Amino acid sequence: MLFGWPTTALTDAIVVSQAMFASTIAEYFVEEDHVRVDLEIGVNDLASFRNLLPDAIYQEFGYPPESLEQRLKLFFERDLAILSNGLPLPGYIVKMGPETRVRRDPVTGEPMPPDGTEPEVVIAATLMFPFEELPESLTLVAPRTTGMASIGFVLYHRGVAVNDFRFLSSGYTVNLDWIDPWYSAFDIRGLRRQYFAPMAGFLYVEPFEVRKEIIVRPADVQRSFDLGLADIDVITADMQASVKEGIVAYLDQHFKVTIDGQAVEGTIDRVNFLQRTLRSSVVVDGQDIDLLPASVGVIYVFPTTGLPQTVEMDWDIFNERMSLIPVSSVDQAGPLPSFLEPDANVLKWENFLKFPELPTLTDIREPPTALQQFSYWGQWLFGLLAVVSLLLLIRSIRTGRGQRIAAIGLLLVTTGLSAWSVQTWRETHLDPQRLQTLVGDLLHNVYRSFDYRGEEAVYDVLAQSVSGDLLAEVYLETRKGLELVNQGGAKVKVKNIEVLETRLIDSEDGALEIEARWNVSGSVGHWGHVHQRTNAYHANVTIEDIDGSWKLNGLEILQEERL
Repeated sequence: MLFGWPTTALTDAIVVSQAMFASTIAEYFVEEDHVRVDLEIGVNDLASFRNLLPDAIYQEFGYPPESLEQRLKLFFERDLAILSNGLPLPGYIVKMGPETRVRRDPVTGEPMPPDGTEPEVVIAATLMFPFEELPESLTLVAPRTTGMASIGFVLYHRGVAVNDFRFLSSGYTVNLDWIDPWYSAFDIRGLRRQYFAPMAGFLYVEPFEVRKEIIVRPADVQRSFDLGLADIDVITADMQASVKEGIVAYLDQHFKVTIDGQAVEGTIDRVNFLQRTLRSSVVVDGQDIDLLPASVGVIYVFPTTGLPQTVEMDWDIFNERMSLIPVSSVDQAGPLPSFLEPDANVLKWENFLKFPELPTLTDIREPPTALQQFSYWGQWLFGLLAVVSLLLLIRSIRTGRGQRIAAIGLLLVTTGLSAWSVQTWRETHLDPQRLQTLVGDLLHNVYRSFDYRGEEAVYDVLAQSVSGDLLAEVYLETRKGLELVNQGGAKVKVKNIEVLETRLIDSEDGALEIEARWNVSGSVGHWGHVHQRTNAYHANVTIEDIDGSWKLNGLEILQEERL
């Protein structure tokens, strides 16, 4: 309804390559006894991949005739070779033919559904490179002799992405960890994936609350704390609740937090399984999850009375595989990423904000009293009496009769009352500007009420701006709208409400029916990122004088749009 938010999250500013939009896409899948390569060869790179193509297409390029068998030997040993111990692995074609290009996410490179535009036709090929012994490393080779090609690639080891999408060049060597492929890595740091570490920690500092977020891999926790995951490859849906409980029990012993020098105990807000690429997204409960790439995020909440001055988190888990921990402290100025090491294991946030934004409620103008409402008619009544008094005074002066002093006194009194009525009407009348301000102030206080912690506190503050008949509905709908379901219930923090237009439709018995348009801007911080969003609303709202206060008493959404 009024405060609904779209569930599609906008990404934060991450610097990524455009490799997922290269002319050719190569996806490498390293398994127990083979490497599978899925190719999408674009038209611009067909010449570079000519040794893979059938004779008919090969001859169209005008090259001297050469047997397909010989050309394939060159392709698998030289053009797109995979080297193990310096020698190319044998390869063969599983299938090949024309297909439409896969549409990919512009940030992560993950496949997306078709968007209705005419797709590009590519040559799709699946190649197989078998091996008998588990290689310690593999070196990738890109076409050179046949011409350079623009190839975007990603490599998976037993389902775990070793790198984010990058451009392929010859000589990239990946070291394979067959015990835990999470730790497989290229020997070039530029090919290290965004989320390379098995654990990460974040502090969010906001008015009224501090949040601690910890991300861990169940596979790593299992090595020191039994989660019931020994000798399994998949975390099934019926195992997930117990795995979450075990991870919470494990984390409760670690990563102590102090606020302004005082040790504090937080409460669990959310526990979610995560899929971590260049974005972190919540895995829907009930889905089976592969153990090796699985991560779990746990969020703790620490209520505060305002904005603290210092917050510290002690990181006390390090080992050979986890010697460098990515962390970030996030406040109104944005995230400040860093790394923790055994000799520097404290994530500290200090309040360097010069002008912190503290959520406050706006004083709502009061409805006019009965006397102030009378001023609308009073200005005409007292004005008329003032004219009558003036006429009586003029008559008494001309005729020499009458009570001249009484006429003067009556003129002064009626003139003063008329001036008071005019001034009072001007001050209390809801002209278009004041009407727009009133709507904006009420909306501001509705959103601000959800900055407070605790259902009772939120409800009490909300009741100052919403009538009893509408209160429960607005409370439930707003709370639901401020939670991103596809992100495990992450809460949006509203930053700005801009009322664009208001128009009085009807005014009767102290109730105002108003057509209004406004924009709502907010942000949501979770898993180390801050996402921004803006929604536009068009609605009819009813504002009524209830016990001497303006309150929302009716709502009809006409249109909602994400900008």
